[in-house]
Amino acid sequence: MRLLSARGFTLVEQLLVIALIVVLAGISLPVTADAVDALRTQAATRYLAGRMLEARMDAIKRSHQIALRFEAGSPDYTYRYFIDGNRNGVRSADIRAGVDRQLGALERIGDNFRDVRLALMEGLPDADGTMNTGTDGVRIGTAKILTMSPDGTATPGTVYVRGKKVQYAIRILGATGRVRVLQYVGRTGTWINR
Repeated sequence: MRLLSARGFTLVEQLLVIALIVVLAGISLPVTADAVDALRTQAATRYLAGRMLEARMDAIKRSHQIALRFEAGSPDYTYRYFIDGNRNGVRSADIRAGVDRQLGALERIGDNFRDVRLALMEGLPDADGTMNTGTDGVRIGTAKILTMSPDGTATPGTVYVRGKKVQYAIRILGATGRVRVLQYVGRTGTWINR
């Protein structure tokens, strides 16, 4: 006669497997969260750079200046497009008077890309290497109006896009209206083209 033995896992073996699963999950979650943050911030930067290029093409197509006006708000900047109504440039006074009219809806980068905002992380150098320049994410003149002209030129400046741990910059070159995307690499302390 043959005895059947019941084979199973002991309580100790089960606890060991559960502990191993918890440790592996604890290791992988921060890596996954950092990867999602990096992808989300990169996508937000590309989106905003694309909107700037769209404004440039629209200015050329319409033969009018098109501007992106950034306005400080809570919790972050908002931006909207305006068209020059009297051919003297897009100006704050003309916007208030209704001469330079709005094109499209008000946008905030964080509305489409969670945990992303227009700011420069504390302690990072500006994209041109200058230190201690503050955390303001929009550095386009005092009026914070990025104007694209029909001749292809633009208001020069930089817009900083940051996630939780990732920092990007969009540089606008005035003479050409060219838009460059840069990423800050912490381990080397430098900005690189993306």
